[in-house]
Amino acid sequence: MSNASRVKTGVIGVGNMGSKHVENILAGKIPEMELAAIADVDPKRLEWAARNTPETVKKFSLAAELFKSGCCDAVIIATPHYFHPPLVMEAIRNGMHVMCEKPAGVYTKAVREMNEFAEKHDRVFGMMFNQRTNHVYRKMHELVHGGELGEIRRINWIITDWYRTQSYYDSGNWRATWEGEGGGVLLNQCPHNLDLWQWICGMPDTVRSFCHYGQWHDIEVEDDVTTYMEYKNGASGVFITTTGDAPGTNRFEITLNKGKLVCENDTLKLYELEKGLKEHCATATLGFSRPQGKWVELTTDGMNEQHVGVLKAFAGKILHDTPLAAEGYEGINGLTLSNAMHLSSWTNSAVTFPLDEDLFLEELNKRRKASRLKKGEAVHFDTEGTY
Repeated sequence: MSNASRVKTGVIGVGNMGSKHVENILAGKIPEMELAAIADVDPKRLEWAARNTPETVKKFSLAAELFKSGCCDAVIIATPHYFHPPLVMEAIRNGMHVMCEKPAGVYTKAVREMNEFAEKHDRVFGMMFNQRTNHVYRKMHELVHGGELGEIRRINWIITDWYRTQSYYDSGNWRATWEGEGGGVLLNQCPHNLDLWQWICGMPDTVRSFCHYGQWHDIEVEDDVTTYMEYKNGASGVFITTTGDAPGTNRFEITLNKGKLVCENDTLKLYELEKGLKEHCATATLGFSRPQGKWVELTTDGMNEQHVGVLKAFAGKILHDTPLAAEGYEGINGLTLSNAMHLSSWTNSAVTFPLDEDLFLEELNKRRKASRLKKGEAVHFDTEGTY
């Protein structure tokens, strides 16, 4: 807990997401947070910062300079993915609280090292899983974990409304390369979905995945994925995603023993069964008898604060010891799923947990070594309306 009234915050990396955090803080959307500094290795982004932030906001070309300056209580890490774990650790080492953008990293071995380091230090460490603030996903979490609907039997998530053009992938040297980004749709667009999957439904035991690389774009990483998962209790799940479909679909279904949750078009429905599937199957006397039930209208609090909500909670944790939207150490779970999906596809086999982290890193490094070098300058896109 801090005695300060506002958290002096620095933003490391002011590209698409970092600049949005800067704008939100300057607009007063996080009342307990004050923008104190910005760091970016790209001179053009520092020029943007000079034009769009007060002179009192210090500007640095290196994160290390910001860390050593003593002008910040906390930082938001919004750099390309590989830099997340080392920058988180360096910030904590310099006594700062840290909010890390998704994903936690590219490979779980580095993220595990980051988590173990963070656990040894008394600093607030959060992960930018802003979809956990969405009222429909919070309601799904509440209903599944409440236990009244019984065990999960089946999960389906078709999340194909991530359409991206070739110009998107060409907008940065690091994008859509193994060496620069470490993956495609699973590492860039889907960390939120994979986090929600494990947060709501838990981690599976087995993953079998089929990733297609450069299927719909001129890129070397995956832009089309179909994955099958199995759970200890016999439940199964299918996760389908791509950046090549239009119009896309975003439909998240969870079938449980006593009902079915359907999340689509920002609405959540529940079909509640009068009798559980297991009991009905065992006791019904007619072979074609279907369990009776009805659609139930669900109410939520309607709140969906997204990135602003996560940063409000981050400041609140530092100042008042109130809960974070997502603890930093939780970032390893969704990344474990995406690493398992890649490894399954690379080895053409099912992957069981615990994940073989050394084998994954070995296979990833093969692809990094052969990664294409991209040329051209980074382009800034407005992220409004995206995840």
